[in-house]
Amino acid sequence: MKPILKLYRGYANENELIVFGHVFKPNPASNYEFEKKRFKNAKSIIRMYRAKTIANTDVYLDHNGKRIHTRSLDDGYFKFCIPLLEEVGHGWTDYKVSTFYEGEEIKEHGSFIRPYEGNLGFISDIDDTFLVSHTRNFFKKLYILLWKNINDRRIFEDVVSHYRALSTAGRNNKDERNAFFYVSSSEWNLYSFIVKFTRIHELPRGVLLLKDIKTSLLDFFVTGRGSHGHKFEKIKHILEFYPHLQYTLLGDDSQHDPFLYLNICKMFPLTVKAVYIRQTGSSKKSKALAAIKNMEEIGVATCYFKNSSEAIEHSKQIGLIS
Repeated sequence: MKPILKLYRGYANENELIVFGHVFKPNPASNYEFEKKRFKNAKSIIRMYRAKTIANTDVYLDHNGKRIHTRSLDDGYFKFCIPLLEEVGHGWTDYKVSTFYEGEEIKEHGSFIRPYEGNLGFISDIDDTFLVSHTRNFFKKLYILLWKNINDRRIFEDVVSHYRALSTAGRNNKDERNAFFYVSSSEWNLYSFIVKFTRIHELPRGVLLLKDIKTSLLDFFVTGRGSHGHKFEKIKHILEFYPHLQYTLLGDDSQHDPFLYLNICKMFPLTVKAVYIRQTGSSKKSKALAAIKNMEEIGVATCYFKNSSEAIEHSKQIGLIS
């Protein structure tokens, strides 16, 4: 059976293009639409976490009339970091990647963004930042992931209004959007779910940067857990890739966002404009409050909020949105 190419949204600046994806063995859950009920939903989610990748497979990127060759890594992941000798347009642009199986070319199309000229960028966590996931309760999180399909999953009230206002902040041309990135400790297994969820709720279209793929049932039971260092590295990379932007970071207090964001603020004291942390419990956490106070003392605007309406009001007060 033919291998499966899975492409993710890429990104570019004036000097470099970065696109990436995975090569999988055939998987009955590969075309899953996340709308089945209860047991069927659970069965398909588990299958996604048992997906098998293909290492060291030839992969080709067609770009600007050239075919560029690489091979997948041990976990089936591939990445093209291509220096740009010609300018690519702003906004979203299609790209094509292919592989071969028994002499037959297998092609897939993805898209990458070069942000429009501007000065604002936004980086958001996913679980319990806009998607209700109950990360603090391990068993409830697994129950929701398995038994609630995409139409039953909840989004926080007013978060869409906030994110959509941020995506057009400072823009006179409403067809243009600010750069948006979603950086999470969720694994690449959930990429299609997250893309579809954001599309259903009309959240800003953005680049997703997730955690390494999981390929076993045991891995499934520790989904989203473990070290969050990859989030720090990915956020740091974005700020270095687009150094001219002023960033707003959005997260929550269920795990490590306040501390990760504090470290980013310390490293990029002229780059981070604001930090938003959602309160996920009944009261604010003392350690999160300490991290937020630290950010404020180095000149970062902060908002530790329970409801997104508070975050919207804060964004208006600091002139981030009108």
